[in-house]
Amino acid sequence: MTTDVRIDKSRATDYETTFILRADIDADASERVISRVVNAIEQQGGKLLKVESWGKRRLAFPIAKQRKGFYVYVRFLGYRGVVAEVERNLRMLDTVLRHMTIQLRKDIDPASVAVDPEEVKVRRIEITEAEEEREDSVEASLGLADDQRRERRERPEVDLGPEPTVTPPPPPASDDNAPPTGGGGAAPPSTDGAPQA
Repeated sequence: MTTDVRIDKSRATDYETTFILRADIDADASERVISRVVNAIEQQGGKLLKVESWGKRRLAFPIAKQRKGFYVYVRFLGYRGVVAEVERNLRMLDTVLRHMTIQLRKDIDPASVAVDPEEVKVRRIEITEAEEEREDSVEASLGLADDQRRERRERPEVDLGPEPTVTPPPPPASDDNAPPTGGGGAAPPSTDGAPQA
């Protein structure tokens, strides 16, 4: 017995999916992966809102022996089943290291959302020399990267001049009329409970 699930096309949900591609991927393969995600969204009746390539970045921890990866961001309106289809396609590809989908808003009228054609173009990921050398990790921005730790250790110490000398205070003036204390220690406590002077 099968049941047909009717989907209300007048109300959609706003989703965003971010996925990380291997750092050694070429431009053609990256374009195929992004196109596959876009096709999965459109086949499920979704509406693409934005496709962005965030470039090559250092990962917080190694994933599948990779230290860097290309981040791709896709935002779309979809209905029931669209996220499962997108993530199914991403799991089947060896070039995708990680992916995550977040639901942003519910009950959106798809007809009321305007789409800029420039924001939904699938662009090839081009690797530039500056991007290859860039170190965009959280550790680097906080100054915790290994290279920056070495720089701190190798910095020359700043000469603050000679260390100031501290002279001890002069001994108290001796009172010839004071009773001698035994060996310079404290006076024995009084037996009457009155504080000593």
